[in-house]
Amino acid sequence: MNTEIKNTIYASNIEAQYDEKAKRLLSNKIILAYILVNTIKEFQGMNPKDVVSYIEGEPFVGAVPIESGLTNVEKENDGQKIVGMNTEAAEINEGLIRFDIIFYVRLPLAHSKKSDISQVIVNVEAQKDEPTTYHILDRAIFYVSRLISSQKERDFVKTNYNDIKRVFSIWICMNMKDNSMSYVHLKKDDIIGSYQWKGRLDLLNIVLIGIADEVSQQDDKYELHRLLNTLLSMDLSAARKLEIMETEYHILTDDGMREDVTTMCNLSQGILERGEARGEARGEARGEAKKEAKIILNMYKKGYTLEQIADVTDKSAKEIEAIIEKSC
Repeated sequence: MNTEIKNTIYASNIEAQYDEKAKRLLSNKIILAYILVNTIKEFQGMNPKDVVSYIEGEPFVGAVPIESGLTNVEKENDGQKIVGMNTEAAEINEGLIRFDIIFYVRLPLAHSKKSDISQVIVNVEAQKDEPTTYHILDRAIFYVSRLISSQKERDFVKTNYNDIKRVFSIWICMNMKDNSMSYVHLKKDDIIGSYQWKGRLDLLNIVLIGIADEVSQQDDKYELHRLLNTLLSMDLSAARKLEIMETEYHILTDDGMREDVTTMCNLSQGILERGEARGEARGEARGEAKKEAKIILNMYKKGYTLEQIADVTDKSAKEIEAIIEKSC
């Protein structure tokens, strides 16, 4: 195996481990509670510590497939069908795209009507930066739609559509120019008349959170941004991260969280060092290419033929011609 392939595999492994640690840190209930308090109106104004108890069970982390037909799984148990989130790491499911973090949350009693659904489904997705190969909002709409459609036969059966649970897909996008937060949801516009159609416009909810490069200053407005930037920063030391979490947010970190923070900081350093090394290598390669192009142009100006230049530089005549055309 050549060095380039080895480096690529090593780099991919470092980034995969970093992503996994980031998801694990975000999936801590106290961190999720801070996210809920700042994104879902029913929890606004509550103490995050009190919100922790509303998160049901343990969040699924990178375990639930997004693909249609695979989010749910059916099993037979004593002749009865049981339907639940598909968290099986079966070999045939390897390579599938999966939700980063997904969990159920009970709403506070003050917001739960007798006939209303008292649970919501929350999905949290972490992005290193804003994607360039697709529009992040389009992907978020797809995810939130899957969260709705996958409930059939799990959270509601047959045509009992009134039992559909509200869903929230919350996207945390790092390395943005500025801090931001946007709420995307359904809205009804009356074209003719104003008939009140029965149903809920609040079923689909998307929250897009942009986190700036630099850690935000202490400010109630940026409470969540500062916490997330602290948690996921590739610049802060583990000691500084833990200090901010414990002194400013009063988050009591256990050994597991401390270990994850430290490991992620070490992985961050590895990614940064690799990036710097790759940048230096690219710079050296560009320098060599410029020198070679200068030699080729000088030979061309002195009347050497393409074939003669190709013979000296060990390139094809076609490559020589392309370099000359690019430089002229």
